[in-house]
Amino acid sequence: MARALEKLSDLKVRKAKTPGYLGDGGGLYLQISASLSKSWVFRYQINGRAREMGLGAFHSFGLSDARKRAMKCRQMVTDGIDPIDDRKSAQQQKRLTEARTVAFGRCAGLYIEAHRSGWKNAKHAAQWESTLATYCKPIWDVPVDRVDTELVMLCLNPIWTTKTETASRLRGRIESVLAWATVRKLRTGDNPAAWRNHLDVEFHPKLSHFAG
Repeated sequence: MARALEKLSDLKVRKAKTPGYLGDGGGLYLQISASLSKSWVFRYQINGRAREMGLGAFHSFGLSDARKRAMKCRQMVTDGIDPIDDRKSAQQQKRLTEARTVAFGRCAGLYIEAHRSGWKNAKHAAQWESTLATYCKPIWDVPVDRVDTELVMLCLNPIWTTKTETASRLRGRIESVLAWATVRKLRTGDNPAAWRNHLDVEFHPKLSHFAG
């Protein structure tokens, strides 16, 4: 069985110069590109679907490393787990973990920079910066994935009845920043600054015409 799974040798891998695939067995292949760069791939079938997963470049992972990686993939397939889907899930979880260090204030700045060129004038961007910096102190340094409805209301409550129009604009801007963060996978779930069927039940109905 070892021979069936270990058809290649280090020498053969190093000397290989013909574009295409060289099989080591068990779904592991050395892929040689037209430019003669070499990388490892794992080919498999799961749920009737043929798939190919990259296992890294040859200059980073030798034959022994590639075999270990392929073995893990075969074990996943045997257990009914798609290695590609598992990798994507792990990468998403890593991004979410890293997002815990990205504060709302940082996301607000990135959002404004991303949209600055599309706004009519510099004054509009300045208004965004001023509004968010002035009223979002309760969430400014909070990781963006931890901003919830309660925290959003801490920003809105102090000005909702005294500066209702400003509060409405603020709510909309917070919602936009959080939506931007969601698209970039810095947070998940519903937007805690959304108005309809959410914050509209928290604030007095007569003020709802100010919300967009």
